[in-house]
Amino acid sequence: MSSRAGDKAVDPWSQLIATESDEQQQQETAIVYRRKPPQNETLPTTKRASSIRKNNRVSLAPGKRISWNRSLFTRGRTSIAVAVCDNYVPGKEKPTRKNRPPLARAKGVGVPPQNYEKERTYFQEVDAFELLEESPSPQNKTWVMGTKQCVLPSHISTVLNKWLQNRSRGPSASLSKVLETPQLSRDSVGVLDFSSQNKCSSSFIGSSSANRIEEIETTAEDLGFAIRNLSLSSQDSGLDERWDPLLDLLKVCGQSSPSAFSDVLSQYCDLQSIAKVGEGTYGEVFIAGGTVCKVVPFDGDSLVNGEVQKKAEELLEEVMLSLTLNDLRGNNTHIHNVCPTFIQTLSLRVCDGVYDDAMIRAWEEWDKKHFSENDHPTEFAEKQRFVVFVQEHGGQDLESFVLLNFNEARSLLVQVTGALAVAEAAFEFEHRDLHWGNILLSRKGSETLDFILDGKKMHVKTYGLVASIIDFTLSRINTGESILFLDLSLDPALFEGPKGDIQSETYRKMKQVTEDCWEGSFPKTNVLWLQYLVDILLQKKDYDRTSRDERELRSFKKRLNGYKSAKESVVDSFFSDLIVVSDA
Repeated sequence: MSSRAGDKAVDPWSQLIATESDEQQQQETAIVYRRKPPQNETLPTTKRASSIRKNNRVSLAPGKRISWNRSLFTRGRTSIAVAVCDNYVPGKEKPTRKNRPPLARAKGVGVPPQNYEKERTYFQEVDAFELLEESPSPQNKTWVMGTKQCVLPSHISTVLNKWLQNRSRGPSASLSKVLETPQLSRDSVGVLDFSSQNKCSSSFIGSSSANRIEEIETTAEDLGFAIRNLSLSSQDSGLDERWDPLLDLLKVCGQSSPSAFSDVLSQYCDLQSIAKVGEGTYGEVFIAGGTVCKVVPFDGDSLVNGEVQKKAEELLEEVMLSLTLNDLRGNNTHIHNVCPTFIQTLSLRVCDGVYDDAMIRAWEEWDKKHFSENDHPTEFAEKQRFVVFVQEHGGQDLESFVLLNFNEARSLLVQVTGALAVAEAAFEFEHRDLHWGNILLSRKGSETLDFILDGKKMHVKTYGLVASIIDFTLSRINTGESILFLDLSLDPALFEGPKGDIQSETYRKMKQVTEDCWEGSFPKTNVLWLQYLVDILLQKKDYDRTSRDERELRSFKKRLNGYKSAKESVVDSFFSDLIVVSDA
């Protein structure tokens, strides 16, 4: 199509081309990225630094050296800007250019070097805060011995000061006085850290904190020494050179000097009627009339059955523990927690000298029938010392006792669980060695037994079976004046039993639960031994039970995994028809 001459003709083709040229020019505006020139400014404020900390934070833990340079803060955070490229041609790639070397600047001219002191301070504060959040200070005080950390009771600083003061009292100071539990207010709670160099650092909250800190710092060296040696069960009996544990042991047994075997045993029977009924690594068990006498040697230089003899302080702990458990039998001291299941200790005596002739005869008769694994008693020295535990006769141990039916098996479990629950509530008790040789069973015709747990009376159905718990050698208890325990970390062989053996595996599980620190309260250990007993009952084939009964036992064992103590376990549905609860 043509236009008339002289007119202002508009060529449509030219108009179309012009429109396309404008669109193409608009499309040639592209977004490219380049580094923004550095600016003299400090790092952004808390919001941005928080993001850096989450993604690219470098730990400032002690022992790591950090080179503070620009790359620490700019890596991964390049600024971007948008620009228009007028000469942009689609489809063509620009040749890469080598970066030019930086221009030399005159001295003192240009941007001054950045100062990262604020950033360094900021990250140090951030790391200090995060380390505090990730590793909170323990509620209980702790001490460190080498590479092992153990829980320190909250009153330990006062106990140690009393112990240090007691060093000047002489041998007459009793154990309960040395370890008397102080009454501390909640306002004076703190954290102590005793290092291997006997240095003490402390942090206290409360009005009397300044005085407490000054007091602890003045005795830091003595306290550090005391902590490394603080354990009644330690093999070193010389925590105090002037403290004689034998004197305290005699005092607890009501004696001024050791007795002869014949004088003690003749109180309960004719000596010729004595019979040996059992043995253990550390002692022998004899029947004397209606009582059982456990004889344990101590403080001798010779080995007993291949083991080092126990020390007087170890026997002192077991004696005090046995007498404390006697309180659970319903006297006026503990009316809110009562049970009859822990064996009653009738008397305690310290003896010295050789075995009586009647005891040697009883030992040899046992050896002929059962092939004793213990050393002959004539091998003891003439001045050998012994402790005699005179206890009630609890019957046969679970290993040799023949159960009749599944109801008796359940009766055994409910009595043991109830007893452990009561002892936990009263004394934070843990048996820690409740194998089938330490549970005695007898049929006394009693259909029910009465327990009291935290003031609630429990009538327990027994089906005529009565259980008794014995042997508190490895046990742990809080008497209210002191914590009695045996440091099992000193006996690593205890945890090296055969793999797959139920008893050996239970010891290893205990070590995991306690983290090899045996002074602390870990009631889960009681649950572990309840699971052990369930396994024993599943293995015993000498009593009547159905496949449904076995399924109930396995289900109960599985539910025990969720309980932290015997006190929680005793309310399990497995015992629902065996326990009737009422107000005491």
